[in-house]
Amino acid sequence: MSTTRQPRPGDFGPESDAERPSVPSDVRVRTLALSGASGVVPLSRDFTRQALHDWGWLPASAADRRAAAEDVLLVVSELVTNACLHAEGPEMLRVTYSGKVLRLEVTDRGAGQPAPRTPHRAGRPGGHGMFIVQRLCLDWGVIRTPGAVGKTVWAELAAPPT
Repeated sequence: MSTTRQPRPGDFGPESDAERPSVPSDVRVRTLALSGASGVVPLSRDFTRQALHDWGWLPASAADRRAAAEDVLLVVSELVTNACLHAEGPEMLRVTYSGKVLRLEVTDRGAGQPAPRTPHRAGRPGGHGMFIVQRLCLDWGVIRTPGAVGKTVWAELAAPPT
């Protein structure tokens, strides 16, 4: 898993809205403003759960589909929690679904660089967020806009089998 991979043309994680590529018509996008909101972790989970329901992931008819949806909700929780704990709080959550890949993006005002804690110590509290993201996701990384404050941490998960 890469934290430094630069977005490829066609990635849904642009460096700024002005540079945002046009989104193909088969791509579904939901955006939630989080700046100044309270209870952002459950709010983000509920928002993402509703998107998964609207996009046919939920209610899940099979165990693998349920597991895929739960993985998405766990990754949302971890990304938003990390923004709360380490990056002055999240400003925005963006969920993009292309049919094969679901992409989560959490934008914050922090300057830090998220990374899985190494060595990972499973028996100790704390420090598991980015390790979980790394294990569950196809890929993840950070996008920074030159000259701007903050960053967007993104993660991509495979869509469940149809």
